[in-house]
Amino acid sequence: MKKVLFFIFIIYRIHAQGFSIARIHYSGGGDWYSDPSSIPNLINFVINNTNIKMNNKEYRLKLDDPKIFDHTYIYITGHGNIRFNENEILNLRKFLLNGGFLHADDNYGMNKSFRREMKKVFPEKDWIELPKDHNIYNTYFNLPNGLPKIHEHDGKKAQGFGLFENNTLIAFYSYESDLGDGWEDQEVHNNPYEIRLAALRMGTNIIWYSMVR
Repeated sequence: MKKVLFFIFIIYRIHAQGFSIARIHYSGGGDWYSDPSSIPNLINFVINNTNIKMNNKEYRLKLDDPKIFDHTYIYITGHGNIRFNENEILNLRKFLLNGGFLHADDNYGMNKSFRREMKKVFPEKDWIELPKDHNIYNTYFNLPNGLPKIHEHDGKKAQGFGLFENNTLIAFYSYESDLGDGWEDQEVHNNPYEIRLAALRMGTNIIWYSMVR
């Protein structure tokens, strides 16, 4: 019943204020604020290329802030260490089990600490690599090769991982892709137009999928 009421509240909020993205401000020393132009650019792309009603503000919240439940979509990125306190662990678990969605985007260097902290949130769950034909890669834009490779680091392929609750994807982890770099202003990383477009289309797919899953 609580989950149903949560969904009703979120539908009302999206209709009234638009779909919102909240960037997670975490502790541990990692640069949670990295790629500052990425979310604003993604929001503008979604507004200009879909019929999703978007809130054009990037919210920034800690996981133990009760205002996190004003959103359905949260985003976490960075290069360094991530650490959640006990209240953040409990709040994130509650958020995701009650209809919320997490997109984690490895900006190179957060993989070990992020996986460690998420294991505290869901000790019973494991990340599952999503195949190229998963709906998240084709739900709005068609990306037949799956998660696009935006920024080279170790020569590893880009991989998309998911956490599931009763067959519903509740968290998506883009690893060795660096989508945020592709969303940034062009002059920041000098990525070709085609690479930036692939990143923005993937970001749009993640947002769209989080709404229709």
